[in-house]
Amino acid sequence: MVRVKICCISSPDEAHMAIRYGASALGLVGPMPSGPGVITDEEIAAIAKTVPPPVATFLLTSETDADAIIAHQRRVNTNTVQIVDALQSGEYAQIRAALPGIRLVQVIHVIDEKSVAEALQIAPNVDALLLDSGNPNLAVKELGGTGRVHNWVLSRQIREQSPVPVFLAGGLRPDNVRQAIDAVQPFGLDLCSGVRTNGKLDEEKLKAFMKEALMYNE
Repeated sequence: MVRVKICCISSPDEAHMAIRYGASALGLVGPMPSGPGVITDEEIAAIAKTVPPPVATFLLTSETDADAIIAHQRRVNTNTVQIVDALQSGEYAQIRAALPGIRLVQVIHVIDEKSVAEALQIAPNVDALLLDSGNPNLAVKELGGTGRVHNWVLSRQIREQSPVPVFLAGGLRPDNVRQAIDAVQPFGLDLCSGVRTNGKLDEEKLKAFMKEALMYNE
């Protein structure tokens, strides 16, 4: 069964549209150095309140300090935290202890073979990995929403060896989603720009993507 997370949700209306077409999770983007979909913590909290279980609400946080990540989640009350950059201070265990019942997802930006090693080292500490196409090594960090496809061969290697579920992100669209699923066999798919027009969630693109993605679940 393939699950779909629609990211860059900007309003309750977008949230409910995504759910209506079968999204299992929604991404709510906090402050970022670059990329689309950023909304305020107040907006994230307001949207998250409207999302019914069992749909997951992911806070995308660019914080790299455990205490700051904990504080960010407490401001918005999502049920999942997606850490989009490498943890620089503190530990995953510290976050877990402070946020019982909140799931942790670590983004791995798949750049080269080193990304495979990084993913497998981190995996035991989190509930899932999300493989994306950013580049945190740039002067202005890219931490998601690039619309680029990365090397799915490397993603497949991570998925095959990871002890936790793997989401695939990066440049997914209605015309390549079947290829992506066949290549990586991920637990879930994650996308933002592939179902948007001028920054807004596009119902026709969303419908087309979900039709292609969820046919595997029939």
